[in-house]
Amino acid sequence: MSYPVPAYLTPYLLTGMVSILTAILVGLRRALRRAAWPERDRAKAFWSVTALVVGWFVIALLTSMAGIYRPPSGPPTIQYGLLIPIVAGVVLFRMSPLLRRTLAIIPHRWLVGVQLYRVLGVIALVLYAGGHLPGLFALPAGVGDVLVGIFAPSVAAALAGSAKASERRVRLWNLLGIADLVIAVTAGFLTSPSPLQIAAFDRPNVLIAMFPLALIPVFAVPLSILLHSASLTKLSQDGATGKRQRIQLKANTAPGIPQ
Repeated sequence: MSYPVPAYLTPYLLTGMVSILTAILVGLRRALRRAAWPERDRAKAFWSVTALVVGWFVIALLTSMAGIYRPPSGPPTIQYGLLIPIVAGVVLFRMSPLLRRTLAIIPHRWLVGVQLYRVLGVIALVLYAGGHLPGLFALPAGVGDVLVGIFAPSVAAALAGSAKASERRVRLWNLLGIADLVIAVTAGFLTSPSPLQIAAFDRPNVLIAMFPLALIPVFAVPLSILLHSASLTKLSQDGATGKRQRIQLKANTAPGIPQ
């Protein structure tokens, strides 16, 4: 099925993706500069993460441009571009001490605040208004992304306050952010031309598998899920550290223990 791509879509999405990459790498560089690491370790961490993220983006870009996620018939293929980066990211994190050390020195508020980029999801609402996307997909995906992005800076700022209050807020924001992505992905499959389509036959979700919009499910969505996962991991680590500190403090101040 041939479908015209709006002229504004390619520059909007490419500019947005490059901005996301820039924000991630600049934030990583700043975090590493503050780390009490040897210069060689800082450089290795920065260039390793840069190679992974930029390489992933280039692969997503080239495969999207080649039309790999838009098969002429049969089942959809875009799920591979969505799931493989998530699985690879989790496996690499578990196998690489360098990645775990790098996550440990990245400020938690930055991991949350950087997802301000989710407001770029407003493009789904613009495309819906222009008759290019079905409402069943565009409305929950667009509104959900914009809300998650708008709240990201305030949730990040909350990390400077009460530990318990900030933990609840950050955990809720992460869960809402993941739920938004799950709903959007599910709606995308159910409204796209494939054997799985059960809705939006009058306005099928054709653009989502085409370049440049395919960059969202094969790059931006997996990236957001990995950032949510990193935030939740950091939240658990911070909670465990705080619990150990409270136990140690209680033990040091217990009656009968000389101070």
